[in-house]
Amino acid sequence: MSQFITTARTTTAAVRPHLVALHRVVVGLLFACHGAASLFGVLGGAYGGGSIKAGTWPGWYAAVIQLVCGSLVVLGLGTRIAAFIASGSMAYAYFTVHQENALFPIQNGGESSVLFCWAFLLIVVLGPGSFALTGAEKS
Repeated sequence: MSQFITTARTTTAAVRPHLVALHRVVVGLLFACHGAASLFGVLGGAYGGGSIKAGTWPGWYAAVIQLVCGSLVVLGLGTRIAAFIASGSMAYAYFTVHQENALFPIQNGGESSVLFCWAFLLIVVLGPGSFALTGAEKS
């Protein structure tokens, strides 16, 4: 049993940076796609079609944050800062847009805001993992 635990710990330590990087890329890509859909009307567009008018508060600014921060997180450039901004923007979205409709995310449509908020907060804590374009950040 002891040998199994030692092997499991060694394997976990070896794959951790790659799994963290995979998490970072998937979450960042989904977030960037959300911003691109809202800004450019691609991938189904904002609210099922079209794009958000430039300068509209808060939707257009949120979409810019989504596209820029999501792209930075995917690339691994300024990962922790970009993820922190993204996490904060999703917390803001949840508490100002969704929570006023109902208490729980399943009731108020805020599931994606909550999941993105916590996923980006995890990236802030864990760092970019492997395959990041910046070498300054360590996970």
